[in-house]
Amino acid sequence: MPQRTRRGTAALAAVLLGTTAACAGPDEQPSSPARTVEEPSAAAKAPGAERQRAFTLVASGDVLPHDSIIRQAGADAGPAVDGYDFRPMLAGVKPVVSTADLAICHMETVYGEDGDYSGYPAFTSPPQIAKGLAATGYDACSTASNHSLDDGSGGIRRTLDALDMAGVRHTGSARTATEAATPAWLKSGGAKVAQLAYTYDTNGYELPQGQPWAVSLMDEEKIVADARAARKAGADVVVISLHWGTEWQTEPDETQLALAKSLTASQTAGRPDIDLIIGTHAHVPQAYEKVNGTWVIYGMGDQIAGPMTNYAGQLDPRGNQGSLGRFTFTPPAKPGGRWTVTKAEFIPQMMDTAAGRVINLPQALADGADRDDYREARESIREAVLSRGAAADGLTMSH
Repeated sequence: MPQRTRRGTAALAAVLLGTTAACAGPDEQPSSPARTVEEPSAAAKAPGAERQRAFTLVASGDVLPHDSIIRQAGADAGPAVDGYDFRPMLAGVKPVVSTADLAICHMETVYGEDGDYSGYPAFTSPPQIAKGLAATGYDACSTASNHSLDDGSGGIRRTLDALDMAGVRHTGSARTATEAATPAWLKSGGAKVAQLAYTYDTNGYELPQGQPWAVSLMDEEKIVADARAARKAGADVVVISLHWGTEWQTEPDETQLALAKSLTASQTAGRPDIDLIIGTHAHVPQAYEKVNGTWVIYGMGDQIAGPMTNYAGQLDPRGNQGSLGRFTFTPPAKPGGRWTVTKAEFIPQMMDTAAGRVINLPQALADGADRDDYREARESIREAVLSRGAAADGLTMSH
């Protein structure tokens, strides 16, 4: 592996010991043409440039390719595919993702170079993942995570270059200061959507020298300032991706609860600065909740991951469970008003590690899959997602 800048061997070792169970699979224990992201043009911002209509936005959890995932993608690649193919792995959720007007993923790891790929603890993943995400229907990915600096600035550059080549926009890590200050801009239904992303930490790796902007770190004042800047730049909808929370804890922790409350309370001229918060990192499904009138997903769980071992050293099926959130945004009654979520849904999903496939659980069961593990996973995810009373605010399970 290439040399990486560290805050010190002791500090890094302490961090890795603290994250061993969450990110390591049983076979990966620590002992063992480009599309430029640009601000919308002045013409695109002009009132009446496009008739406004409702649109759907889908979001999903951590893409965390352990060694076993990399091997599966290699086995799935036919002779016409360049080394690795992640499309079959994601085919089960493609109908949900590709039919959404906008779809957002979370790319937790960075991409390696020339076959230098590995899982835990310092992930370097095959860049072909970007093609698989694009083929599944994803429009943008958050890239801020505790693994964003696993391969230094080179890892960030390779990751964002590959996403650009695949046509997937990104936010949360950057190659330049200008890119770091620019949201991932998306558009649907006549609405301009800005996505911003932040992480709680980078596993003890220091930000590259002279690049303090390389990874967006979670800071309340900065998040609010960035959201307001995006709104000023023309955003009708502001989506915040947060890599936060306590690993293996279903309940959102105090930091999540406090930050969700303060961020959703932030307003400018009576209009909320943030329209949706989507969370990752805990590696288990967490609750959805409407806070101050704004939907918050505390944690979507893992979308792609190998078999997961918890802090007790036990295989834990929750580490391969997650949810897709789907929100229908409806135009404001008057110009300059808030786009409101008029329908909120979740779709339980799991990574079937034996098959090497992501499963849309309600759809698989409706199609006749007679699997107790699928039924148990669906109910476990539903219980976690609805644990803070979201059903009373209209959240429903879909497929």
